[in-house]
Amino acid sequence: MSEEEPMNVNERRKYIHKMWGRYREAGKGEKGKLLNEIEQVTGMHRKSIIRLLNGRLSRKKRDRQRGRVYGVEVEDAIRVIARSLDYPCAERLQPNLVWMVDHLKVHEELVIGQETREKLSRVSVTTLKRILKRVGRSQPKLAYRQPRRPQSNTLRKHYPMHRIAWDVGEAGYFEVDLVHHCGEVANGEYIHTLQMVDAATGWSEIVAIFGRSSRVVQDGFEFLLHRLPFPLRELHPDNGSEFFNQPLLRFWKNRLPDLQISRSRPYQKNDNRFVEENNSSLIRAYVGHGRFDTQAHLTVLRSLYDKLYLYHNFFQPVMRLKAKQYVNPLKYHRLFDPAKPPLDRLIELQILPPTVQSKLENLRLHTNPLHLRSQIDELITRLIQLPTSDKTVTVNIFQTLIKEADPSVTLSFEPTMHLR
Repeated sequence: MSEEEPMNVNERRKYIHKMWGRYREAGKGEKGKLLNEIEQVTGMHRKSIIRLLNGRLSRKKRDRQRGRVYGVEVEDAIRVIARSLDYPCAERLQPNLVWMVDHLKVHEELVIGQETREKLSRVSVTTLKRILKRVGRSQPKLAYRQPRRPQSNTLRKHYPMHRIAWDVGEAGYFEVDLVHHCGEVANGEYIHTLQMVDAATGWSEIVAIFGRSSRVVQDGFEFLLHRLPFPLRELHPDNGSEFFNQPLLRFWKNRLPDLQISRSRPYQKNDNRFVEENNSSLIRAYVGHGRFDTQAHLTVLRSLYDKLYLYHNFFQPVMRLKAKQYVNPLKYHRLFDPAKPPLDRLIELQILPPTVQSKLENLRLHTNPLHLRSQIDELITRLIQLPTSDKTVTVNIFQTLIKEADPSVTLSFEPTMHLR
C-alpha cells in the first residue's frame, strides 16, 4: 500500500472515532493541534472535521428512501414474457425482453407504452432476478432421471470415442440420445423419445417412437432428417445397442456416406452434455417419468413434440459458452454470450437457404407463444389421463411407423424442410 494513497470513507470514520475522545477532553490549544493532525492525515476540510467531532459519529439514516424505478407495468410485462418462455433464468431472459415484447404485441397478448418498453431495455440482470422472485413460477419442473449404462457391443469398437467441442463453430454436429418412457418397470414394449441436439446452436429435433428396434429407430431418424433445415455433419450418440447395430449403421452408410459417427465414453454422460441437459429441460420436464405404452400415447406424444419443436427452437433462449477464463491451471470461470433462441443462432451462421430461412421466420412471426404454451398444457393433460396397456393388446409396430402413417415423408440425400 502506498503512503500517498488516500483513506477511504470507512478508514476516515474509524480514525476520527479514535480521535473523538482526545478532542473532547483537550483544551483550546490542544484542540487546534489535534485538528491540524486530523486534517493532515485524512485530507478532509477542517470545518467538516469540526462538525463531525462536535456532533454524532454514527451515520444518520436517510429520511426518505429512494422510490421504485420499475413499477407495476414493468413487472406485469415481465410476468407475461417469462410465462410465455416457460420462466427462464434472468441471464437468459434479460437479452430477449425487448423483441419478445414486440412479438407478443403482434399477437395482442401484451399492450405496453413506449416508456415501459424503454425500461425493459435497460433493466439489469440483478434487478430482473428480484422481480422474477415475485412473479416467477409457483411450482418447479419435474425431477431428473438416472441415465442408463450402455451394454457391451462389438460394433462400437470401429467408431471413435470423444466429445464434441464446446466451442464448435459450425452447425450440424449433433448429440443423440434415446429417452425411455417405461415408468418404474422396464418390462415389455413402450414408447421412447429420440432426440438430436446441435452443439453449436442448441437446435433440437425430437420424435416419439414405439420400442427401440432398428426398424423404428431408423424410421425416427428418417423423419428427423427430413425435417432438419441444415445438413448433418456428425452423429454422436452414447454406446447403446439401439444406435450401434448392423441395420442402422448400414442405413447411415447408404443414405449419408460422408457422415461422421462417433460415440461417448462409457459411463461418462458429460460427453453428451447438450442432449442430456435437454432430456431434462425439454422432455422430462414436460412429460415426466410415467409409462407410455399404447398407440393412443404415441399419437398424443407426437402431437406434443410437434408443438415443443416450435416452442424450443423458435422461442426458448439458449445460453452458449463463449470463453473459459482461467484463474490458474485447475480453475476457470465460464463466460456466456447473450441468450437467444436456436433459430436466431442458425440465422447468424448464414447456413440456411433463403427459402428455408424465410419459411422459418414467417412461421415464428405467425406463432403465438402463449397460445402454443396453452396447446402444450392441454396435450400434457390428455397424455397423463390416458391409461397404460393392460398387457392383452398387442401393438403392431409397423402401424406406428411415421412412413406408414404419412407415405409422403421421404428422405433424399439433401435433407429438406418438412413442417408439419
